[in-house]
Amino acid sequence: MQALHTQIAFELKRFNAKENSIETLFIGGGTPSTVDPTLYAPIFKLLQPYLQDNAEITTEANPNSATKEWLEGMKNLGVNRVSFGVQSFNEAKLKELNRAHNPQQAKDAIIHAHSLGIEHLSLDLIYNYKGDTKALLMHDIETAFSLPIDHISAYELTIEDGTKFSSTPEVRQKDENLAFFVTDEIEKRGFKAYEISNFGTYQSKHNKGYWEIQDYIGAGAGAVGFLKDRRFYPTTGIEAYIANPLAITEEVLTTNELLTERIFLGLRSRIGVERASLSKEMLERAAFLCKEKKLSQTKTHYHNDNFFLSDELALYILE
Repeated sequence: MQALHTQIAFELKRFNAKENSIETLFIGGGTPSTVDPTLYAPIFKLLQPYLQDNAEITTEANPNSATKEWLEGMKNLGVNRVSFGVQSFNEAKLKELNRAHNPQQAKDAIIHAHSLGIEHLSLDLIYNYKGDTKALLMHDIETAFSLPIDHISAYELTIEDGTKFSSTPEVRQKDENLAFFVTDEIEKRGFKAYEISNFGTYQSKHNKGYWEIQDYIGAGAGAVGFLKDRRFYPTTGIEAYIANPLAITEEVLTTNELLTERIFLGLRSRIGVERASLSKEMLERAAFLCKEKKLSQTKTHYHNDNFFLSDELALYILE
């Protein structure tokens, strides 16, 4: 079972203890597709009584290890959504990104998942890696839309400490025009953005749960949980987690910190910001932004139609 702990983390969203219901289940952590479905079976058996009938059950998958047999095994367990870490359909770019799959494996994995009847299929794309051009990204987007998917996550490359690219930050290029280009080309093909990096005819309940700051349980090494005003951080070390999975660090968020998160996340998504959560001064600034046509409003919420301005708008409201 060590491989199971090593490769995956579970997140159970919108868990209501009174109703005994789980609305979404997400299997992530990078490479769940390296773990045989038979190892997931006991976990699904444990959770089955608490899953809603229409629960969204997602697994991440790497195209090279998401074989047809693996996908079939996961579907038999109840998985109804797969998010494939494709990143690009350009072979040279995949090698530079240190990805183990090639473009054909990515296409085959998605087609296999569709042939098995898995209801919702998503893929990730990365842009603003060194050498990215409109032509390269257009090929990625056109290839993506030739496949039976209903969701795309398009992420701008970011360099984080401790990652392979942290010692070579120059691999990230800064071209805002490519961000606009990617968004426009995806939306032009019918996948509307419901968050700055997420598009689709289907909107992931798992994703929206984050942006609405809903409660969720994290199970696994490094799987963060959240309840009301607290985040729970288990150890990220595999051996330490196996020895003591309840060694958890808590972070208590203040009312202001939670409000700040709600504003930032709400303005970079279709969630919006609830008017009732804002102070009088914040409401005045939000009203000014509406007057300047930077925000729109309903009786209950403020909404942002230009996600690329979300951070600036949030900072203005919070100042």
